[in-house]
Amino acid sequence: MEEQLQERYLRQLVMDEVGKEGQVKLAEARVLVVGAGGLGSPVCLYLAAAGIGHLGIVDSDTVSLTNLNRQILYTTPDLGRPKVQVAKEKINMLNPSIEITVYQVPFSGETAMRMARSYDAMVDATDNFKTREFINRVALQTGKPFFHGAVSHFYGQVMTVIPGAGPCWRCFMGDIAPESEPKGVPVLGPVAGVVGSLQALQVLKYFLGAGDQLVGKVLMFDGLQMTLEALTVARDSNCPACQGY
Repeated sequence: MEEQLQERYLRQLVMDEVGKEGQVKLAEARVLVVGAGGLGSPVCLYLAAAGIGHLGIVDSDTVSLTNLNRQILYTTPDLGRPKVQVAKEKINMLNPSIEITVYQVPFSGETAMRMARSYDAMVDATDNFKTREFINRVALQTGKPFFHGAVSHFYGQVMTVIPGAGPCWRCFMGDIAPESEPKGVPVLGPVAGVVGSLQALQVLKYFLGAGDQLVGKVLMFDGLQMTLEALTVARDSNCPACQGY
């Protein structure tokens, strides 16, 4: 490992769970982050800082003023610019040694399937039921694990889905989709920071083979009471999404 990179990652290289071997695993990992907003911002920053070798970032949106209370990748001069382009610039400034591919398109259809197949894992950093359901379907069809996160108000949740190893996202959510969703989800910025950080932590642990994953569990964060609670989720034998996988 180059001396400069060794110094960059020193505080994690000295950990038993990481070391040089673990750092190589991170450098070889390819992670697709779907959504570059309130959750995607801390996810991308922490994965890049830790040395994930290749990040893919999917988001078709541009930076708006309402984003800035929680989407820490962006600043006021970025208003109106494509999120993925700004994200790439900011992440490159943080860690120029990693590769970044950006996709300024919706995550949908066969395009999304092709994207997913070229990565080792996905992060669900989206903010709507329809896209989350589609990410779940893509994960099942491609066999790629994904790391789900969601926030609203003072609350958040995190879940890991590894196809074939436990329940899928639909096993947890069931069949009921909301008839309509608010255009903007109310949330206090640090809540997105907490949940996005937990997602990034799960991704890093997955590639390092360290600790437990939230497979068959949903970690619920309550920012008002300052509690974390892990709920058990069983695989649904009648789940319309993961039956047959």
